Amino acid sequence: MPVQPASAADLDDLTRLFGGYLAFYQVPRAPEEILEFLEARLEQGDSCLLLARDRQGVAQGFVQLYPLQASLALRRSWLLSDLYVTPEARRQGVGEALMNAARAHAEASGACGLQLETARDNHAGQSLYERLGYVRDEVYFTYWLGL
Repeated sequence: MPVQPASAADLDDLTRLFGGYLAFYQVPRAPEEILEFLEARLEQGDSCLLLARDRQGVAQGFVQLYPLQASLALRRSWLLSDLYVTPEARRQGVGEALMNAARAHAEASGACGLQLETARDNHAGQSLYERLGYVRDEVYFTYWLGL
């Protein structure tokens, strides 16, 4: 399962996949808005987008990482912000391949870890994360201030 960094040539596939991701979380957006957002990420280089394709080149999923600084560790870390696999590609190792590629990217950058959040009812995702060694935080609460 090839997982490669995404480029501007992948924007059509990324837009479609990101639309599916937003629909999964019940936050539908217009394709034009999604395209604009993704174009900005690629142009500004402020995130790392990795894309999984099958042997025929069909885009099956993506993961998006944002760089962070882990102040307590005095090192870089990464936020695994977005992970999505198309419904027809699920349970075929695509999510695991994307997660492993994210880990490899973080390790190559010298990061001390990867952080992610997921919906409380995303049991399939939680199972994957825990199988790959992620540990649910029982010490800190996450807060959000909408602006």
